[in-house]
Amino acid sequence: MIPCNCFTCQSNCISDNTYLTWDANDYGPSPLVLNIVHDTLRNPTFRTTRWTGNHMQLTLMSIPADSNIGLENHSEVDQFIRVEAGEGLLLMGDSPYHLTFQQSVNENCAVLIPANTWHNIINTGNEPLKLYSIYAPIEHSFGTVHWTKADSDAEE
Repeated sequence: MIPCNCFTCQSNCISDNTYLTWDANDYGPSPLVLNIVHDTLRNPTFRTTRWTGNHMQLTLMSIPADSNIGLENHSEVDQFIRVEAGEGLLLMGDSPYHLTFQQSVNENCAVLIPANTWHNIINTGNEPLKLYSIYAPIEHSFGTVHWTKADSDAEE
């Protein structure tokens, strides 16, 4: 994080919204206090790992309009997602061909995804869908930064 002389979260001290000051560092496994809403809204990347510990991981995501996270399944990982801005459609089910759970999501929605559940979130709005995700145990390599979904797909 950019150092500052305030007594609150480091990210509270960043006042602009430019990519030039975006901090893509993974601060795990050291202790960290941050303004999660501020960091999530400022994140310009498809996916950035903000903190990776031994048993849990925090990622920030920005899903462009007319895009999606991508259909995925984490066989041994529970996942928590919170939407901070935008709107989307959540799909979940027991197979990639049986996504029986469908729910609209928007700002302030929390999503809990059990391990071994197929899921995707489609951005249905005109602005980026801004969200953060917590995985337990960790899902992505320490320091992962995917500027685009194509970067993410290429790594899998």
